[in-house]
Amino acid sequence: MSAPRVAVRAVLVLRGRVLLVNAYPGEASDLWVPPGGGAEAGTSLHENLVREVREETGLLVRPGRLVGLSEFHNPETGFHQVDLLFRVRLAGSEEVGLADPAGVVNRLHWACEAELAGLRVKPGILREVAFGARRGLVHEALDVMVP
Repeated sequence: MSAPRVAVRAVLVLRGRVLLVNAYPGEASDLWVPPGGGAEAGTSLHENLVREVREETGLLVRPGRLVGLSEFHNPETGFHQVDLLFRVRLAGSEEVGLADPAGVVNRLHWACEAELAGLRVKPGILREVAFGARRGLVHEALDVMVP
């Protein structure tokens, strides 16, 4: 058995909306996640986060503090991942619209807090870390995915 995959995810809230990306770009999926992905060895967590967000959204971000930790496992496939959620801000004065950029249709979604309840979103702690008043680290216990 291998060690869990470590992933970094960006919690970017702009004008009352949190940025989400489709978990399976190019496929029919209703699962939305904060932008991010697997951390590469030899690179800091913040450097990985900046790279992943840029690759997935085209945005340049400045990572802040760690706000959440989520873990999930699929026993059927053996996939086991630990997500580290960091609050981020846009770097520089980049103006961002709340619509998909040209050529990135159905990849990005800016969701308000009320909308999150109607979307299939992982991790489950996203609403709390994006919109909650809590200041400490939010932890989501192991989420075992079963078919």
